[in-house]
Amino acid sequence: MIPEPSAIPVLHSTALYTAAAEALAGMLPTGSPVEAVLQHGARDAALDAGHGELVSASFVGQHSADVLLQVVAPLLGGAPGGPGSLVAASDVLRPSLEAATGVLGAGVLSTEAAVRPDALLGDSETVCFELRSAGEKIGFFAIRIRENDPVPAPQAPGAGVREDMSSKLGRINNVEMALTVEIGRTRMSVRDVLGLEPGAVVELDRSAGAPADILLNGRLIALGEVVVMDQDYGVRITQILDVNEGLS
Repeated sequence: MIPEPSAIPVLHSTALYTAAAEALAGMLPTGSPVEAVLQHGARDAALDAGHGELVSASFVGQHSADVLLQVVAPLLGGAPGGPGSLVAASDVLRPSLEAATGVLGAGVLSTEAAVRPDALLGDSETVCFELRSAGEKIGFFAIRIRENDPVPAPQAPGAGVREDMSSKLGRINNVEMALTVEIGRTRMSVRDVLGLEPGAVVELDRSAGAPADILLNGRLIALGEVVVMDQDYGVRITQILDVNEGLS
């Protein structure tokens, strides 16, 4: 049984947890507005398998955090990640998780280095929110903000920011993350995606010859140009972005 927290943790202001929950609620892909309500009492009910797939993630940056999210499948257009599904629940909910952790400052969000749900909910420093829409519970959100170790004061303007971020990201040196090269994007309705057939051409939002985006777990960190090496594609780095540009 998951223990009942004795009080809201004092590691950070309650307002920071609430801001994260409200940012997440505002980005959930639902048809009706979602309200995040601070949850008190036992957390056993939070782990309800009938409420949809659990998506957990870790965030490392100015503030580091572990987060857990569950939303009823019908509000996400069925059951993402199920048999025949084109997308996973983590893909559908990632923009919401990014919005929540975005209030913590610059950093990197990873769904690969996530903590176990029972361990997160059993921690007294975790704050839980019930997600409600049209008066009905549609899921829950849990967040635990971790204290970062102090780092030396910057010695030169700008240099300290990168050093500070590198020190914090250094804690996950051995964690593998997805590095993606993106040559362009477009927006399509689900109807148009389902109507795609072999031979169809999808126009992107970038002109030929424009630099490609290099993303670390969905965060823009550099620019480059696509090259061919021994018949395999590669990317030549042309610009490393400033921390505030790429990770904010």
